[in-house]
Amino acid sequence: MNKRLLPALVAFVIAIIVGTFFFSKEGGEANKNAQILLEQLNKEGQKSQSLAENGSYTSKDEVALYIYKFNKLPKNFITKKEALELGWDAKSGNLWQVSGGKSIGGDRFSNREKRLPEADGRKWFECDVNYNGGRRGAERILYSNDGLIYYTPDHYEHFYLLYEKRMQ
Repeated sequence: MNKRLLPALVAFVIAIIVGTFFFSKEGGEANKNAQILLEQLNKEGQKSQSLAENGSYTSKDEVALYIYKFNKLPKNFITKKEALELGWDAKSGNLWQVSGGKSIGGDRFSNREKRLPEADGRKWFECDVNYNGGRRGAERILYSNDGLIYYTPDHYEHFYLLYEKRMQ
C-alpha cells in the first residue's frame, strides 16, 4: 500500500469511529432529553386536569395554569378595592383576617415602564402569588387580556414568560 495513502486511510477510519460514537451518544442524549420533555408535558397535562374551575390556588404554577386554562383568576382572589371595602389595611397585613384567606388579584397593571410587550388593545392585570397571609410579598403574575402570562419574583424587576396563548 502507498505510504501516503496509509495515514489518510487511518485518519478516515478514526474519523468514522469517532463520528459514530459521537452521533450515537448525541442520539442517546436527544432521546433522553425527548423523554424528559414528554414526562414534563405529561405532568403539565395531569396538573391541568386536576385544576378545578371552582378551586382556590395560590402557587405560581397553579395560578398561571388556571389563568391559561380558564382565562380568569381562581375564586380566592379579590381586587384591592374589594379588600379595602372589607377593611384591609396593607400596612398592617390583615388581608386574611378581613377576607377569609383571599389573595389580591385582578387589578389593572399599567405597564408604564413598557417592560412587558405592548399591542393594540392589550390590557395587563396582576395578581399576588405564593401569598401566605400578612403583608403582600414581591411575587406577582402579570397576565394580559390576549393570553400572555408573565411571572415576576422580585416586584417587577424581572419578568419571565410562562404562557402565551396562540390566537386562532
